[in-house]
Amino acid sequence: MSGSNACNDVGAVIAVSASPTHTMSKETQREIRLVAGRGVEGDAHEGETVKHRSRVARDPTQPNLRQVHLLHCELFEKLEAQGFSLAPGVMGENVTTRGIDLLALPTGTKLYLNDSAVVEVTGLRNPCGQLNGIERGLMDATREPDGQGGVLRLAGIMGVVLAGGRVRPGDAIRAELPPPPHEPLEPV
Repeated sequence: MSGSNACNDVGAVIAVSASPTHTMSKETQREIRLVAGRGVEGDAHEGETVKHRSRVARDPTQPNLRQVHLLHCELFEKLEAQGFSLAPGVMGENVTTRGIDLLALPTGTKLYLNDSAVVEVTGLRNPCGQLNGIERGLMDATREPDGQGGVLRLAGIMGVVLAGGRVRPGDAIRAELPPPPHEPLEPV
């Protein structure tokens, strides 16, 4: 990383999760394997084309921009202050992070996880009503007014795997921003 593409955000993986079925929560694992162009090996959302059930119903040939879901554990701390009790994997994320401001990254940022895996950020996760199945009111708690008539989505980011590799708790994450101009994250 160098020059204007460098980002000061450096963080760590605190948990990794996967589920072979379309469940909201995912089981934490000792490690996950990211596969280039496909996502998390063995996860229900693995694949080159869209796997999210509502998106498959609309057009199963769409590219899968949601191969990997990353969520910052700082959100758990914020939600705990509001009375929620959450743990890694519960909100369906594959990689739970600490110390990197995921929501501030622009589209196209490359996240380097450990020594080999690279995920390109494609956009925001759009919080859905399934979050209320975890705890009542959780969906609303993961959305806030942005002060300009819009909504801030706080439930993490999505990405595609550019380079595969194993990812484990404790692995470092570093971000490399794309060349300017930067595009803000939008829901994917």
